[in-house]
Amino acid sequence: MLLHGTPWSSALWRPLADALAARFTVHLWDMPGYGQSSMDPAHAVDLGQQGELFAALLSAWGLDRPHVVAHDFGGAVALRARTLHGARYRSLCLVDVVALSPWGSPFFELVRQHADVFAQMPPHVHRGAIEAYIRGASHRGLRDDELATLVEPWSNEAGQAAFYRQIAQADERFTDEIESLYPVIDEPTHVIWGAEDTWIPVDRAHRLRATLPAASLSVIEEAGHLIQLDAPVALAVEVAGWLDRQS
Repeated sequence: MLLHGTPWSSALWRPLADALAARFTVHLWDMPGYGQSSMDPAHAVDLGQQGELFAALLSAWGLDRPHVVAHDFGGAVALRARTLHGARYRSLCLVDVVALSPWGSPFFELVRQHADVFAQMPPHVHRGAIEAYIRGASHRGLRDDELATLVEPWSNEAGQAAFYRQIAQADERFTDEIESLYPVIDEPTHVIWGAEDTWIPVDRAHRLRATLPAASLSVIEEAGHLIQLDAPVALAVEVAGWLDRQS
């Protein structure tokens, strides 16, 4: 099971999913408010809601103790499902995840305080802002086609509103609430981090590993927060090797 983060979608995982599918049954999903899922403003998209929905999805799909690979706030979703909602995993792989305070860039904080104002920006100004924001997640720099794939879901009227809404509903209390519970996670856990991650610096990887009793850690050089695009081969080798060792 591959979990995306924000402001991404399952599309970010698809190349790795295709590679893993030769040996595993791979499940992808777009969380509510992201990708091809509903962007209805009536639907909550906060981490509390996402954690509950992930646990319910595992039950609905009949996935008993799947391997879980999570990126960015997908990590918080997986951790909340595990600690609060009864989900159990065969193994857990956490890739540059939202798990420990503080998290959120200065831009993220600014938007959170003024989401209604940002939602009213002219479309071309919004696109420029989100392109600059997403570029900052990569260490090596993004190709035009990569940037377009990541920006496209947020480019129309519904997507623009949804982009600022998901930031407005982000809150560190959702990770603060469960941080003390991390030591109860006894599944084999592997932490992977981009050494050049400026969104969630690598010191969080070392802190997170220390809180998880069954965790190992790998740091990938020359990779930022968008490790799937900065170092796809190194990440694929790391994830595939981890999953093979747990199977």
